Amino acid sequence: MNPRQMHYETLAGTIIKNLARRRMEGYYCATVEDAEKMAFSFLTPGCTVSFGGSMTLEDTGMLTALRHDPGITLLDRAQAKTPEETKKIYHDALSSDFYFMSTNAITKDGELVNIDGTGNRVAALIYGPEHVIVMAGMNKVAANVDEALSRVHGTATPMNCKRLGKNTPCSATGVCSDCLSPDCICNQVVITRRSGIEGRIKVILIGEELGY
Repeated sequence: MNPRQMHYETLAGTIIKNLARRRMEGYYCATVEDAEKMAFSFLTPGCTVSFGGSMTLEDTGMLTALRHDPGITLLDRAQAKTPEETKKIYHDALSSDFYFMSTNAITKDGELVNIDGTGNRVAALIYGPEHVIVMAGMNKVAANVDEALSRVHGTATPMNCKRLGKNTPCSATGVCSDCLSPDCICNQVVITRRSGIEGRIKVILIGEELGY
C-alpha cells in the first residue's frame, strides 16, 4: 500500500465516523471492483433500481453491471424512446427501492454537496427511493462546504458542460461566471448535512480518482 492509498484509507475512516453522526452509513473500498461488490451486496432479489447521471457510475462500471443484472428491475432513461417515456422514468425513479448516484463533493465532516441541472438526482437524494447508494472517489473530498462548492463550480461543472455540449461561460473559459445562461446546469444547490431516515443514505468511498 503506497502513501496515497494509506492516506485515503485513514481519511475515509474519519469521514465514515462523521457520516455516522449524520445518520448516514459510510464504507470504504480501495478499488472499484471492491466497491461494485459492496454495492451489489445491498441489493435484494427482484428490487427496483434507478440512478442519476454520473461519470463515477460510468467509470466504476456500475451502470454496465446494473444493465446486465437479470435479478433486478432497472429504470434506465437511456432505454426511453420518447420524451414522455423519459419523464415517466424520472418520476418512477422516485419510488425505486435503490437509487444510485455519486456526489459532486463530500466534506471531511460528512456533508454531501451537489449541484444539479434538471434536479432529478438531488430530488431522489432528498426524498423518495427507499435507499440511496452514493459512490464517490476520494478525489471528491473537500475540507468544508465552501471548498466543496468551489470544487463543483471550478472543476465538476465546467467538465460536465463540456461533456454535455452546453453553451455556458464556464464551458468556454473553464471559469465559473455565476451565470444565468439558458444552458446553465447549476440550478439546484443541495447540501445534505444529515439523513432524516437513519441509514437510508449509504456512501461508498473509493480509493481512486473517479468522475469529475
